Amino acid sequence: MRKITVLNRVSVDGYFASLNEANFGMDWFIQDPEVDKAVHNGEEEVSAFIFGADTYRGFERSWVPMLNNPDTPKHLKDMAQVLTDNTKYVFSTTIKEASWENTRLYSSEPVEVITRVKHEEGGNILIFGSGSIVQQLGNAGLIDEYMLIMTPIIAGEGKALFQGMKQTGLTLAKTQAFQSGNVLLHYLTANQNRFRVE
Repeated sequence: MRKITVLNRVSVDGYFASLNEANFGMDWFIQDPEVDKAVHNGEEEVSAFIFGADTYRGFERSWVPMLNNPDTPKHLKDMAQVLTDNTKYVFSTTIKEASWENTRLYSSEPVEVITRVKHEEGGNILIFGSGSIVQQLGNAGLIDEYMLIMTPIIAGEGKALFQGMKQTGLTLAKTQAFQSGNVLLHYLTANQNRFRVE
């Protein structure tokens, strides 16, 4: 069975993005290469991604141009290539076609599709952003772990990551604090014994 991980930055009050679409909702993010390094060092191999419409559009606008830009730093170009090469499951009623390679579009609700995908052969699956997708899959018991980069800010408003989710017990697997004030919190859900990280 494939493991599904949520990887998101969150404010102290639980928002994963601001309301500023022009900046992809990243107004209050504190970027830190040490955080990125820690996240990628802890990641197992990922072969697919899950997106809602807004997050997918933001990723496509940000990452696709990096592939053909000779000035793109190598680590960013490598990430852009990974995102391009691997399967992207996108749930949207507004996106009718996609030119980004390896994108699979669905207008249906994600629970039925991802339940099937989770039981297929393949590598692990990662969710960035996509709050409504996280909420639906979380309530259906399909998410195996949460890697949350907590940013030292009370945002006050924005897009709530866990709005509408039912109470869910989590097991803390790892924490790591950084000089930037970011804290990486790695939680496992109840169905995680087979994936347990020491």
